[in-house]
Amino acid sequence: MFERNKIDNVEHNGVAVEMTTEAGETLTGRLMVAVGRNLVDVLNSSGGFIEFEPWGGERILVAKASLRAIKLTKVAKAESLKGRLATLDGFDPHMILGVVPGATLEDVKTAWHRLSKAYHPDRYASAELPVEVTDYLAAMARRVNAAFAALEGPLQASRKAAQLRTAPIYTSQPRA
Repeated sequence: MFERNKIDNVEHNGVAVEMTTEAGETLTGRLMVAVGRNLVDVLNSSGGFIEFEPWGGERILVAKASLRAIKLTKVAKAESLKGRLATLDGFDPHMILGVVPGATLEDVKTAWHRLSKAYHPDRYASAELPVEVTDYLAAMARRVNAAFAALEGPLQASRKAAQLRTAPIYTSQPRA
């Protein structure tokens, strides 16, 4: 099967860069670097071209002679969900799951299943996605699970309390 990140049976990783050409044009995207090599090796190799993939575009070959500068860039990571949960800054489990406050446990479970299927990492395992997209999907999966956990506990407790209220207080043993 053809894989986008394998060319001539060599697996490539992308290095996020901002390149400036001799014409003054600035290109942002990923330089493709074979696994086991680094960017310096690729730039100093004997070939006259390097493979470049602009963000949201098709891969192209860029002449090394046309480059004036290359700056490594860091792609923004998804923020830590644990840090946000600790402060509860903007964390609304009802909004995340798309249910109204006071929703039943069944409604919460249905919403959780729907969103878990949409953001589950295995759903996108075979697709080549940029690192920031995979980080976003992983953060959203953790966020959905945290919202479900935050709502499930109180709903389970209220369900159990309702069952205890409806259970008879006094029961007698059957006579033998």
